[in-house]
Amino acid sequence: MFRIEHRNPEHFRQQTRRSSLILVLVFAALGMGLSTLLVQVFGSPEGSNFRWNLAGVLLGLGITLALVRWVFSGQQWMESAVYGWRLKRALMRITNQLHTLRARVEAGDEQALLAMRFYHLGLQEMHRLDGNTAELLDTVAEREALRAQLLQRGLSDEQPVLYSDWLEAR
Repeated sequence: MFRIEHRNPEHFRQQTRRSSLILVLVFAALGMGLSTLLVQVFGSPEGSNFRWNLAGVLLGLGITLALVRWVFSGQQWMESAVYGWRLKRALMRITNQLHTLRARVEAGDEQALLAMRFYHLGLQEMHRLDGNTAELLDTVAEREALRAQLLQRGLSDEQPVLYSDWLEAR
């Protein structure tokens, strides 16, 4: 289950820029530090040490990814970035099944209707947070037609939650 949270776009962008900068600095420090260490330990003064530099950078990348996954993702300073990633992941799950979902909407499947409404609201929120409202104009007709269909069936047009089983139903 994923729930859309309405956040302040300026604060969101400020927090994601901050967390991105921190991650870049951590990666740079690890990559350069490990490359230097590997060259010092295993390198040779007369030969090319490219493979040790590359190994250090790749090792730094792996450690940075592990830190993000198991340490940093639970930190307060990463909260906005993690929310953005989860929102985009939820939208991508729907995008990957969009053709099937649209067919289910045409057939009158209520779960598909709710999932599509979540998709539209999620896209609106993502574009609002990213400061990219121009792309919202592309889906106005589809969004309004779906909204009318929901209201006609007596369903709420507010759908801030996506349940996984809505996408798995056929």
